Amino acid sequence: MSATIVLKKGEGRTVKSGGAWIFDNEIAQVKGAYENGDIVAVEDFDGYFMGWGFYNPKSKISVRLLSRRRENEITEDFLEKRVRDAWEYRKQTVDTACCRLIFGEADWLPGIVVDKFSDVLVVESLALGIDRLKPIILDKLKKVLAQDGIEIRGIYERSDAKVRLQEGMERFKGFIGEPFDTRVEIVENGVRYIVDVEDGQKTGFFLDQKYNRQAIQRLCPGKRVLDCFTHTGSFALNAGIAGAQSVLGVDASETAVRQAQENAALNGLADRVLFQCADVFELLPQLEREGERYDVVILDPPAFTKSRNSIKNAVKGYREINLRGMKLVRDGGFLVTCSCSHFMDPELFAKTIREAAHGAHRRLRQVEFRTQAPDHPILWAAEESYYLKFYIFQVHMDK
Repeated sequence: MSATIVLKKGEGRTVKSGGAWIFDNEIAQVKGAYENGDIVAVEDFDGYFMGWGFYNPKSKISVRLLSRRRENEITEDFLEKRVRDAWEYRKQTVDTACCRLIFGEADWLPGIVVDKFSDVLVVESLALGIDRLKPIILDKLKKVLAQDGIEIRGIYERSDAKVRLQEGMERFKGFIGEPFDTRVEIVENGVRYIVDVEDGQKTGFFLDQKYNRQAIQRLCPGKRVLDCFTHTGSFALNAGIAGAQSVLGVDASETAVRQAQENAALNGLADRVLFQCADVFELLPQLEREGERYDVVILDPPAFTKSRNSIKNAVKGYREINLRGMKLVRDGGFLVTCSCSHFMDPELFAKTIREAAHGAHRRLRQVEFRTQAPDHPILWAAEESYYLKFYIFQVHMDK
């Protein structure tokens, strides 16, 4: 018999609106014995059944719901169905050669992410309860994929994010099962990459921009392109493979630049797609002073804010790079700009771009607005699942 979490009267607003989280200050009492990470029943103050979730009193997010139905107890069969549903959804919506197979709360498996890079899986587990279920989830995932003829040759864990410390867990990275070569070759949008699943950022590669990278290809044939915060060169290489005349990719990480150069050579683009290790905030004003102009400028920065407390500084950063980026776009050229911070909401990001355009004396004509790829689904009841904002603008001088 599992323990039962009882909510305070008037609390549980996130869960009642369709979300998965219950915070520590919303709990009135815990009835029954439990260990941290155990599956518990959740009831409202009046005894109404709210769902099954895992409980960790060490975390501010004390309960993460797995199911809202009393009959859906968390068994191996239940987890297999969750995994199968996630895979069937991907098969209908994205190219599954490389994709995010499980996206936490948006796949009703809170706290876990699993990416597929060709025949390798990379898992990130961020909550104690799901960490205990992780071996079952991965076994079921391999089983479901094998039924479609996909054999997974290895699994690597990248549970090395600081947020695990808030759950009372240690950070961890390493093989699950037999070791394998952690430099994995993938193909996305016709571009080849070497993904370093052991030491690359996050799980090794940012799959969420897959179709946004594809969207810039039609802008680039014969053009001069600047790709800022290039990481391992993904936007730059999409520009190059589309036939850009020249591409310069810029990143502050020497490791990322080396990987980007390797990827350019892998695609036979090393003569036209070049990379430079530099601070974008310092380089853009320098390029402007030197009179450089580009047909396409791409801004894909890391999240400038990961909390509400640092939004003001993040806004300044986004405004600055967008203003500088616009000034480097020739009249009639294109600006591609993104934010991957959940806390930089769509309205605030749009307002910041508008202010940058005013400061740069540029007029913007919106070509399109996009979000993350469908394998990172946005669950409307879970605001944190909507984080990527992606614009393409045509840039004009003030007239």
